[in-house]
Amino acid sequence: MVAKAITRIAWLVFILIIDYGESSYSDITYHRRVGKTTDNFHVPEPYPHQARQFSSVKSPFRINPIVVPSSSRVYHVTEYGADPTGKEDSTGAVEKAMREAVYGHGSESGQQLFSGIHDLGGSQLHLDGGTYRISRPLRLPRLRVGNFMIHGGSLRASENFPSDGHVIELWSPTTSPDSISYEDISIKDIMIDANFRGGGISVSNALRTIIDNCYISHFTTNGIYIQDGHETFIRNSFIGQRITVGGDPREKDFSGIGIKIVGNDNAVTDAVIFSASVGVMIIGQANVLTGIHFYNKDAQLGGTGVYIKQPGLTQARITNCYFDYTGIIAEDPVQLQIADSFFLGNARVVIKSLDGVVCQVSIVDNMFTGDWTGAPIVELDEAKSAFKIIEQVVVERNIVRGMNLKSTIAKGLTSGKGTIWNVDLSDVLLFPNRIQDVRYTFQQGGGSFPIHVLRNVSENRVTIESNMHVSATVYVYVDQNSY
Repeated sequence: MVAKAITRIAWLVFILIIDYGESSYSDITYHRRVGKTTDNFHVPEPYPHQARQFSSVKSPFRINPIVVPSSSRVYHVTEYGADPTGKEDSTGAVEKAMREAVYGHGSESGQQLFSGIHDLGGSQLHLDGGTYRISRPLRLPRLRVGNFMIHGGSLRASENFPSDGHVIELWSPTTSPDSISYEDISIKDIMIDANFRGGGISVSNALRTIIDNCYISHFTTNGIYIQDGHETFIRNSFIGQRITVGGDPREKDFSGIGIKIVGNDNAVTDAVIFSASVGVMIIGQANVLTGIHFYNKDAQLGGTGVYIKQPGLTQARITNCYFDYTGIIAEDPVQLQIADSFFLGNARVVIKSLDGVVCQVSIVDNMFTGDWTGAPIVELDEAKSAFKIIEQVVVERNIVRGMNLKSTIAKGLTSGKGTIWNVDLSDVLLFPNRIQDVRYTFQQGGGSFPIHVLRNVSENRVTIESNMHVSATVYVYVDQNSY
């Protein structure tokens, strides 16, 4: 009896809710008796037998949609007066929203990231899918903060934007070069139009910065500029001075640098650089590029895909990239790896001598395609100085079509009757007049046993001599490294 009473009370409460609140069950039809009026009803399985006299009267009140509470840490720029149509200047409004995001209520969790970096707890500046006209660089109004994101819209430099600025700048004129000013700042899902008035994004003295899914165009200086700091990751982004898909009649006039890295330990992955004089310039150590398509400017027009200006200790890795009519230049490289990449249209690797140093360089397992005009896959630029210090340089196992194969390892053979056998490997070997290791096989039939000796290795030619006149085939393997 008690159980039945509780059940009836529960149904009474349910009936009151139905009578005075609007049901969210769209497939319930109700049966109600009001005086002598009867309406049919249906309640879906599994409880059809429990349907009783439910009212279908609409609620005298409405349920409001969910509203983000005032304690939300997502700051929408349109709520601060930014114009998402791009007709009016929105610089002040975006700066106001950014200031609220950095200084606003609850903006600081009391925790720290790297020493002295205040944790903003994941505060976000949301661009609300609009396009905003910006007349001066957008900078965080406070130094030494982290765990913050800017995302979700488009920014366009105005006609009076300073030509030496970047649309977004993680930078302060008061920052010491040796200090860390920001950590864990994310810039993502943004289109930046520099309007030929400067650059796109500048990151200085920042730690663990992420630039993700950005489209940056119409820059005159740099699409992205990284200076000092540590571990900026750029990924899934498209960068080009002019919006094109190749074959642009203006290509000879492309200028600027897609990404300029002046620092250590940064990474660029899964990106496209489609117009700029230089795709990526590296002035720093231990940086890595992978999965990038470069067709920024034809090498014959003065373009370079990757320019490494870190002589002496490079420590750069370039893997799984596509060099489309543009190549790589490395100055006096020490510890450089170029692997598993595709070079199209006579694109090549140029090793440029400043002080004649090239050490610990590996160029292996790449694919080169050219136009059969004799372009080498690797070229030595010794205009300033001949290479004098050459150690552990490995160029081999590259697949070549329509270009001249260059390698630090070569094999050859010659056959004939006589006492001297010459094998010329100068067309293949990378460095002139340099053979450090020779191995050969002297194959001769018949009953005689001639004495043979390695006689000469000058000018990348190997000479084998025997003490008697015989018919023989000589196989030669040489290495330009001594290890």
